[in-house]
Amino acid sequence: MKHAFFITGTDTGVGKTHVACALLHATRQSGLTTVGMKPIAAGVEDDGQNGDITQLLAASSIQPPMALVNPYLFIPPISPHIAAREAGRPIDIEVIRQAFEQLQALAEVVWVEGVGGFRAPLGEHTDMADLVQALALPVILVVGMRLGCLNHTLLTVEAIQSRGIRLAGWVANRIDPAMVRFEANVETLCARLDAPLLGITPYGTGPVRAASALQLAKLREFAVDAAASASG
Repeated sequence: MKHAFFITGTDTGVGKTHVACALLHATRQSGLTTVGMKPIAAGVEDDGQNGDITQLLAASSIQPPMALVNPYLFIPPISPHIAAREAGRPIDIEVIRQAFEQLQALAEVVWVEGVGGFRAPLGEHTDMADLVQALALPVILVVGMRLGCLNHTLLTVEAIQSRGIRLAGWVANRIDPAMVRFEANVETLCARLDAPLLGITPYGTGPVRAASALQLAKLREFAVDAAASASG
């Protein structure tokens, strides 16, 4: 059975790519073929490559065509809807959906990483939430653990649920090692979110080590429940 999840975050810079790579490594360690997808990316290095895409491909178990992994790449590191307008290249969600379906045929598990937060604009009338709905994927929420994360998390989850999208789980990513009352913040989110905590990824570690902090078994339980609901 093939599975896929959409990785979003409470904001920009909360570690979505880091967690996505950790999930890729954890999936490979479980013996499944897996690939990361970054449908939209903005910002390139001096070599013309996008760092997030490079990391995702390095963590994937297959190397599919770039057009499937990343249908839209824009040069300036700005909001994608502005970058798309300036480039004269509107973001077509259908193009992304077709690329995603081709990736699903190549790997057992596809991890789709969004850009920015859950409501990041993609066009004049579309945003990331529309893309998630078009792909019909459950969401993994990356919470950047820092002051203010409780409000950002609860608002994001509210937005996810308002679209009828399932929250499969969340990851507490330590981006501020000096965060005061870290454990109490995690406990608060555990009590308020109706989704499992998949793990706490340590600060300053690579994705391979972070993978050991994740519990993919909780997602397997989600996948079984989802399959049962669909067949029922």
